Amino acid sequence: MNLEQLRSFIEVARTGHFTNAAEELHLAQPSLSRQIAALERDLGAPLLTRDRAGSRLTAAGEALLPLARRMLADADRVRHDLAELAGLRRGRVRLGATPTLCISLVAEVLSTFHAAHPAIELHLSEHGSRRLLDQLAAGELDLALITTSDPAAAERFAVGPLLVEELVVVSAASAPAVTTRSSISLAEVAALPQIVFSSTYDLRGATDAAFAAAGLTPEVVLEGAEMDAVLRFAERGLGVAIVPAMVLHDRAGLRSVRLRDPKLSRTISLARPVDVEPTAAVAVMQRTVASTARAFAAGAGATMRLAS
Repeated sequence: MNLEQLRSFIEVARTGHFTNAAEELHLAQPSLSRQIAALERDLGAPLLTRDRAGSRLTAAGEALLPLARRMLADADRVRHDLAELAGLRRGRVRLGATPTLCISLVAEVLSTFHAAHPAIELHLSEHGSRRLLDQLAAGELDLALITTSDPAAAERFAVGPLLVEELVVVSAASAPAVTTRSSISLAEVAALPQIVFSSTYDLRGATDAAFAAAGLTPEVVLEGAEMDAVLRFAERGLGVAIVPAMVLHDRAGLRSVRLRDPKLSRTISLARPVDVEPTAAVAVMQRTVASTARAFAAGAGATMRLAS
């Protein structure tokens, strides 16, 4: 069993087709088939079954897949660590973050980190928290900034809470304020034309649950947008939106008001695998994330604080 065989097996499992996997790996299909066959001989069990619809994992294949991913990730990590020690390059960091964090905290983190360490290779994965944790478990990421409160995450990873921030209601700065008070109730927000996120956003699930718990049905004018689009539409006066306070950083076209009855908040945490010692580059990134989070909390006023 070798790494190329494992890489071929993982790609067939991912694509569900030998032909597609061969194209992705830039291999001739017969070569790919020979690698899979050799792997099956070495392990003494069939890993894939073929039919007209494509290729499916056997029970043995299902058991091997997470182990194969981890083995490839470990091998890749060793190469990068040795290269770092040999002075061939200074390292690599694979960071994952949710979309709301990518346009705010992460932009500052990467800017600060790259300015101090320009030779370190940076990779960013932008997904929801659940997908990021899956990537972390598969060895595809070194660190992930997440907003989930799922207790299972703390069992599988080292999860360090960084910030607690409120969700606020934003509207166009060029339009009249939605209220003259310092806060607005969820019931009042429900009566306003509202822009809501894609159902894939953790934030959408949290706000939908809050409206449902209060027995409210919001007046939705636009549904399914991504974060940047939601903010742009709000800036142009299409409606209001409930967003994390952090995304208002450098958004002069928006005004915000705090939410009450109920007050909604989220916790931002940094997760990493518990069974992998961070490289020097990853350790530096962890410190950069922590220091940037402290700076955000210091400048955000009452809507954000450091996590306990």
